[in-house]
Amino acid sequence: MEKIQYISQGATLLQHRNNIIGVLEAGGKWIQLRCKCVDKDELLLFAIDIRLICDQYDAVFIINDYVDIVVAADADGVHLGLLDADVTEARKILGYNRIIGGTANNIDDVMNNIKDGCDYIGLGPLHYTETKKNLSPILGIDGVRDVMAQLKLQSLKKKPIYVIGGVVEKDIRDLCEVGVYGVALSSSLTLSPESFIYFNQLITS
Repeated sequence: MEKIQYISQGATLLQHRNNIIGVLEAGGKWIQLRCKCVDKDELLLFAIDIRLICDQYDAVFIINDYVDIVVAADADGVHLGLLDADVTEARKILGYNRIIGGTANNIDDVMNNIKDGCDYIGLGPLHYTETKKNLSPILGIDGVRDVMAQLKLQSLKKKPIYVIGGVVEKDIRDLCEVGVYGVALSSSLTLSPESFIYFNQLITS
């Protein structure tokens, strides 16, 4: 799996599209479409367009929340929040050829996602972020370190852990030291898509 995921951002579909293309042109290979600004019919048509764009850049295309749109748009997978569809039900629909990611805020969430069969886990939020309403409790570096330490004590099969929520450049070294697999970025790449190259160097070095 890629070390950096881009979670799309924008007030309109055009902004989402332009921001996604900007990240892809900078070298991004994992796009998560997270758009709450339109109804599902519009989102489906848009997702089909983004699928084609991601194909041009040989990028993984994940859709936030909507399992049915993943199927209809032939996306590579879905990311499910804590209040979204059940992972086991999503797996029945998507099978094992598509990716399922799950959000976690604590060690219990992580363990439940692993037991339910998630392919990767988004742990956070690391910091406060304006890109999502109704934030779970903020973890900070110490919170992430604690979850990763507890996870090492478990006998469950390990899954890639991505840290989400307000991640910026200065966090990368600390996150790598505590053993996370990667990061999910939104605002950092939306504001400066070309910074993908630098972020990628930091997290893969």
